[in-house]
Amino acid sequence: MKKFKLTYFLGIIAIALFIGSCSSTKKRVEISDEEKTVFNQSKTDTVEIADPESNYEIIIIEPGFNTWLLSVARPEGYYSQSFLENRNQLYVIEWNNRVMNPIRYNPRLYELQINYESNIDYGYEVNYKLYNYFIYFQRKYNQRLGPFIPRI
Repeated sequence: MKKFKLTYFLGIIAIALFIGSCSSTKKRVEISDEEKTVFNQSKTDTVEIADPESNYEIIIIEPGFNTWLLSVARPEGYYSQSFLENRNQLYVIEWNNRVMNPIRYNPRLYELQINYESNIDYGYEVNYKLYNYFIYFQRKYNQRLGPFIPRI
């Protein structure tokens, strides 16, 4: 009986150690020298994201974003609109949650909510630039807005 209890106990410990060793660790995204240069810009960029057909626009005032968008981000057409819409929906939900929790999340990073509705077609350009802003933001400020590693 003692042998069974000891074997059972050791089996439980082995399983716990195995599960603990399998847990994922947060990896910091590797930032290239080109990106670091862009992230360190102090000149304010203003990027207007607009779609004349849908009458929606977003204005992003973020130093370096326009330069990053033109030099580092994947070109327009690389992603499908449905891919961009799906990712943007996830990112917007998390972004708005963080805006609503200023005690837990830095209110200087998450200032304003984003009104993004999945049933509205904002067009490719709005989705492309919004998605890339989320990637830029996550990489620059070492944030994680979803389950995906913010890669280029």
